[in-house]
Amino acid sequence: MNEINRCWWASENDPLYIHYHDTEWGEPKHEDRMLFEMLVLEGAQAGLSWSTILHKRDNYKKAFDNFDMQKVANYSEEKEKELLSNSGIVRNRLKIKSAIRNAKVFIAIQKEFGSFDSYIWQFVNNSPIVNYWDKAEKVPAKTDLSDKISKDLKKRGMNFVGSTIIYAYMQSIGMVNDHLSNCFKHPQKKNKTST
Repeated sequence: MNEINRCWWASENDPLYIHYHDTEWGEPKHEDRMLFEMLVLEGAQAGLSWSTILHKRDNYKKAFDNFDMQKVANYSEEKEKELLSNSGIVRNRLKIKSAIRNAKVFIAIQKEFGSFDSYIWQFVNNSPIVNYWDKAEKVPAKTDLSDKISKDLKKRGMNFVGSTIIYAYMQSIGMVNDHLSNCFKHPQKKNKTST
């Protein structure tokens, strides 16, 4: 039986990591709750490995009311303390406060654009950017476009949305498809474009 080619980062023997690579990463996401979930998780990941966050994802779902942005935006100081004592998530005060703050901005963006989906996908004209990288070291950590989105989100009041975090976010929600060209998940038949 032929071995399946996957991207370099999904080659470790971690079923959760492999499942994420095979079913989620680079797949376009348009549902606002999911877009908020990934924004919180990518922010939580800053300075840590994505594997760490993936293994805490179920705990995050429980702790953050299944990423209901309305509920998160209204968290009290008591709820913040509860989150800080929750060993199932990353207990970083700044990251927890950021999730609450970003929920408020997320809702403001929904009101302005009709949905967060409409806002975020406008940056790529509602069509994923498909890259054709043949080596891991060619995949960028950020781009001019992630710089632009990061700057706009910061201007609106979000934090933990630096360009590197936003590029990872773009990959996770499928705005950018950075599967290596030899990966079985790469959409070979699409037109060649790059960021």
